[in-house]
Order: sequence, then structure tokens, then C-alpha cells
Amino acid sequence: MSNNEALERATGDKTIQKLDFRLGPFGAAVPLLFFVVWAITISVMQLSSEVALVLGAIIGLTMGLLLCKSRWEDYAQGLFDGLAQPVGVIAMVAWFYAGMFAQVLQVGGLVEGLVWIGSITGVEGGMFVALTFLLAATFSTAVGTGYGTTVAFCTLMYPAGVAVGGDPTFMFAAILAGAVFGDNLAPVSDTTIVSATTQDADVPGVVRSRFKYSVIAAVPAVILFAIFGGGDSQVSQTSVSSVIESVNASGLMMLVPFAIVLILALSGHHLLTSLTWGIISAIPIILLMDLGTFGDILGFNPDSDAVVEGALVEGLTGYFNMAILILLIVGAAHIMRLGGTMAVITKALIKWIKGSVRKAEVSIWAIVALLNSSITINTAAEIAAAPFVKEIGSKYKIHRYRMANMLDAVTSALGYIFPWGAPVLLGWSTIQTMQGQYDWLPIVEPTAVFPFVFHGWFLFVVMLIAALSGWGLRYEGKNGEELREKPRD
Repeated sequence: MSNNEALERATGDKTIQKLDFRLGPFGAAVPLLFFVVWAITISVMQLSSEVALVLGAIIGLTMGLLLCKSRWEDYAQGLFDGLAQPVGVIAMVAWFYAGMFAQVLQVGGLVEGLVWIGSITGVEGGMFVALTFLLAATFSTAVGTGYGTTVAFCTLMYPAGVAVGGDPTFMFAAILAGAVFGDNLAPVSDTTIVSATTQDADVPGVVRSRFKYSVIAAVPAVILFAIFGGGDSQVSQTSVSSVIESVNASGLMMLVPFAIVLILALSGHHLLTSLTWGIISAIPIILLMDLGTFGDILGFNPDSDAVVEGALVEGLTGYFNMAILILLIVGAAHIMRLGGTMAVITKALIKWIKGSVRKAEVSIWAIVALLNSSITINTAAEIAAAPFVKEIGSKYKIHRYRMANMLDAVTSALGYIFPWGAPVLLGWSTIQTMQGQYDWLPIVEPTAVFPFVFHGWFLFVVMLIAALSGWGLRYEGKNGEELREKPRD
């Protein structure tokens, strides 16, 4: 080894361009393939967790090292090159800020304020179910967490809806559907951030371009929830009062920082700038209106494991495991590129696509759907699918907004539908817990809610129609501009 090469290795300046593997390009795919198989297996065994997924990624990368015919030092450097790519780091930091913002809004009582709206409208039955979908969609768009929406609304809105004559299955489905809406559309959603950053797109532009898909899927969902969501309430008025007595309108003030973030993000400000102003504006509102204490936002407890507590800390720690996971998956995808796997897969798909952009988009739709049908945590599935989407989309000059929308819409839709999906099981578990507080509360099985998450199904179909018909398709110009016609080479 020359002195210059040794220096480059020591300082991390050496960049690996190619790696050779036993089993050829397939060997380079082993890290990511093992992760996908691992994720599917633990999902089927109902053992899925973020830490388990991180372990699966680590084992996969270690297997790749053992299969590498090139120098192991080169494999390690190639992995570090992948880990250092901006896409993973950008997503991590954006998640941290989005997580803090979401937790601050929850401390301010936003969900209780939305439940209060439902309680004073006087609607019942199917109309209340439809209202639940709209409120869940609003909340999830504000805080950017479909999982948090599922827990919050299954805790508060589900008992209230059943009490006023909403069908339990449709109530659960409406909550999941609302979570889909926000997970797909919210500028601060983890899936929005991943879809944008992995396709080298800006979040505000992505959100603006996907609005039409979300709304078209939401309209028939609202109608169907209103028509079919009614049931026979056998619950006393006393039980209804016990559900809503703890909620009030003051939490609706949290819509102000939400609006600030939305306006800033959609007007072209950087996502971190928008989220920072959202957090800064929310804290004084919470304190001045006595919606919470400063300790709820940030406190110090020497007796706790973390020492620091509060919404800001919870917002950070909630994404630590996923931050590690996205780095590892981005690294595994880079190993695939160095080993020639992406080139082989792209060549095979191109042979089938035969120059058809429609087939290219259907391929993207199918790959994302397949991974999301198998991996229970939708963000992990999205991260795994992202390299394939970018490779195919870039080959056919599909605009980065379009690629991000295909990736995120299918991910968000399917993530809240399948009975083995993490958010569905999370909601089911939350309802079981609530039955301890309300013994009259029925439990809806995940298999029962599966067909009725209307917004998820409609969004899934809308994106397939868009791929088949070319509706909304834009190509990318030399400077990243959107073009209606494919540019000439």
C-alpha cells in the first residue's frame, strides 16, 4: 500500500468505485435481501420492532462482508461511503425536528381539541365516523405521525364514536384512513421526508405535487364512511359523557403553530426553518394558555434513566432507532451499487419495460407495493424500495417529485391496511387497553378492519391508475424543472 493510499484510508478520503463478490451481483444484494427476509419473518412471527430491524440490517451487512472477494478494508470503506451519503443524514435531522414538533403539539392538547369539535357537533352514527376520518386526517397532517394519530384517536375518538352509534369496525378504519392521509401529505411526516430525500427532491415541492392524489382518494372515502359507518349504539349517555368530559377547545390553539409550519414550508422555506418556527411559536402558547408546563416540554429528572425528559426529548428518542436503520439501509443500497446489483436489476427491468415509461412507473408501483406488503413498518419498507425507485425513475427521466409521490403514496396506503401491519396492530392493542377503562367497548380484530380502510385502498388504486394512464406524469429537465414532454437525450 502506498503512503498516499494509506493516508486516504486513514482520513476517509479514499472512495471505493467497485467491489467484487462471491455469487457476483447477487452476493452484493445479500445485505439488503437478508434484511427484507428478516423483516418479513419477524413480521409473520409478530416479533417486529425497530431494534430487531436494526439487528437484521447489521447481520445482513456482516454477511456481505463475508461474501466480499475484494479486500475487506475496501468493503468497509465502501460501506462508510454509503453511510455518509447526504440522503440518510438529511432524513435523520428532519425526523428529529418533526418528532419534537409533533410531541409539542400533543402536549398542547391538539387531539383533545379535535375530539371536542366532534363532541359539540351533535352528529352521530356514520356522520360521526366520517368526521373522525376528517379530524384524524387533520391531526396526522399537523403532527406528521400516523402511528401517533392511531394511538391518540383510538384512545379518545374510538370510544366516543362507538358511544354515539358509530360502527366499531368503521370507526377503527376511519382512524387508520386518517392516519394514511397525514402520513402521505404532511410535510413533517417521516415517509414524506424519506420519499423526498431519497429521490433528491425538496419537501415543499413534493407536498404541493401530491395534494391532488390525496384529495381524490379522500373524497369517496368520506362518503363511504358516512354511508356505511352507522351502527346501533347500546351505550348509555352516561358512558358518552365519561368519554368526552376531559376534553376542551383550548387545544385547538395548537392549530396556529401547525398553520405556521404549513405556510412556511409550502411557501418555499426549508423544512428545518419551518419546523423551528413551529416549535418556537407553540411553546409560549402552551405556557400562556396553561395547556401544559415547561416541564412537559423540557425537564430534568436525575432519577430517570435519560435525566432529561419532556416532549422535545420524546420527539428525538422516538426516531433514534429509525435514524440508525435508514443509515444502514442506505449503506446496504450503496454496496449493491458497488457490486453491480443495481445495474443488473435495472437492465432486466429495462428489457421488460422496452422504453415504455408507463411500464417503468408500473414497475415502481409494484416494487413499492411488494415491499410494503411484506415489511410491517412502512418507513423501513420505503427505505428499502427507494434505491430501486430512483434507479428506474432516473433512467426514464421521470421527475423526482413524481418518483417521490409514487414511493410515498403506495407506502402510506399499504402501511395501514394489512392485518400484520405495525400501525394496525398498534391500534388494535390500544383499543384492547381502553376496554379496561370502558368495559362496554368492543374490540375490532385487525382482519376485520382490513377491507374498510377506504382512503388507503383508494390512494393505492389512484397511483396505479396514474401509472397506467400517465396522469400527473412529469419529466425532468436539465435543471430539474418539470416538463410535460420527455426531453431528448
